Amino acid sequence: MPVYKSLGFFFVGLAALGVFVPLLPTTPFLLVAAACFARSSERWHRWLLANRTFGPLLHTWHTRRCISRRTKVVAVTSVLAFGGCSVAFAVEGTTLRLIGLALVATGLACVLRLRTCADDGQPGPPAYGSGDVAGASTHGRAKSLPGDRAP
Repeated sequence: MPVYKSLGFFFVGLAALGVFVPLLPTTPFLLVAAACFARSSERWHRWLLANRTFGPLLHTWHTRRCISRRTKVVAVTSVLAFGGCSVAFAVEGTTLRLIGLALVATGLACVLRLRTCADDGQPGPPAYGSGDVAGASTHGRAKSLPGDRAP
């Protein structure tokens, strides 16, 4: 579907821009981009999941439906520090400052609504491209996991 593929590239662009622009949250845009690529292009979906920068975050989201505490802390700190400085020092006029504060609040709300992974002491999932993923099929055979019982 070309519409989803185009939207995927659009949201990847916004996510990449969000790495440098404090008022744009990166994580929600990445999640939307991954969903768009999952519906439109297996090739680009795999590329995004294998990406060194974004892949681990997306893998954690796909397998555990949460983001790491570190990712959330970095996102919130970045939005507050850079967004706050932008609103305080780079924007003049009350109306523009209120708009900037609304954008900062929206970015914070997006990130804070995402569930934080529990620190259960367990190692995180392997990175894409580094070998097998637990439970993944290997050449049509299901991998057995520790604790699995024989049928």
